[in-house]
Amino acid sequence: MDHAPLNHDRYDDAYLRGILRTVKTIAMVGASPNWNRPSYFAMTYLQGKGFRVIPVNPGVAGQAILKETVYARLRDVPVPVDMVDIFRNSEAAAGIVDEALALPVPPKVIWMQLGVRNDAAAAKAEAAGIQVVMNRCPKIEWARLNGELGWMGTSSRVISSKMQKKG
Repeated sequence: MDHAPLNHDRYDDAYLRGILRTVKTIAMVGASPNWNRPSYFAMTYLQGKGFRVIPVNPGVAGQAILKETVYARLRDVPVPVDMVDIFRNSEAAAGIVDEALALPVPPKVIWMQLGVRNDAAAAKAEAAGIQVVMNRCPKIEWARLNGELGWMGTSSRVISSKMQKKG
């Protein structure tokens, strides 16, 4: 499918929702085995929403994170992935996009995490027909689009400016 380059400063909710509805398998580049790292929390959350998240991290390749084998590089992942979620810095994103484009079955989506933006890499992916999201977190976007985002990171199911009664 041909995708026109986007304004990566703002994403339409329908665009993000469409991605999160069609993606099933995610390769998380930069996944950490440390429970207190953002990638670990995001991986836990996305797994809980039914996504298969395959960790990619050369420092812990061969080990497991959240019951998924860790691979050193994208090319080592033995199954096609729908999305590559980049938990690395903006400069590293270029090489990761190049590696994703070289896969036998390229992903449908390149998603760069909060604070990660590489416009040249995004343009290259889009030219290959891949959807791109930058400087966003799929966990946060999934929660926001599905009414699960609350002040404490959990769903309160209530939006109100009134103080709760103590009692």
